[in-house]
Amino acid sequence: MSLTNDIADELALQTMEILHATGKDDVIAELSAALGGFSQTLEEAYMTAIRVRRAEERARMILSKRRKEAGLPSDD
Repeated sequence: MSLTNDIADELALQTMEILHATGKDDVIAELSAALGGFSQTLEEAYMTAIRVRRAEERARMILSKRRKEAGLPSDD
């Protein structure tokens, strides 16, 4: 990964941690705006990382549900 993507992904992971702890997703917009004021490239990479991480979470929840329905062991 590039430095930009590495930083964006780390910020996304930290954001997701806050989102899970608080249930509030306003931190995403706040951080995106702060990043955009200095680096549009980093802002775009951050938002991409957020979308990817959220999609991954949703996909893993679906797979976990389907594994359970199929009687397969948990993949945790």
